[in-house]
Amino acid sequence: MPAMRHWPITFLVLTALGVLCLLAGMAALAGLLHGTHPLFNDDMAGWALIVSAIALVLSGAFPLVLRRLQEHDQS
Repeated sequence: MPAMRHWPITFLVLTALGVLCLLAGMAALAGLLHGTHPLFNDDMAGWALIVSAIALVLSGAFPLVLRRLQEHDQS
């Protein structure tokens, strides 16, 4: 049986969402989103988006680790 080499779809989706959240958080901290929504008028909104980005990337890493463990067990 050939080894599985593709990335888990949940890893890709959650990591992409984490990157988007990180970019939005950095834009909010820079003040670029102050007029778009009342929630972005607070500086802590940028930090909340950055923390959410970290949580999304770590949540996406979980299926990746499970996939690597599965590949290791099969070989």
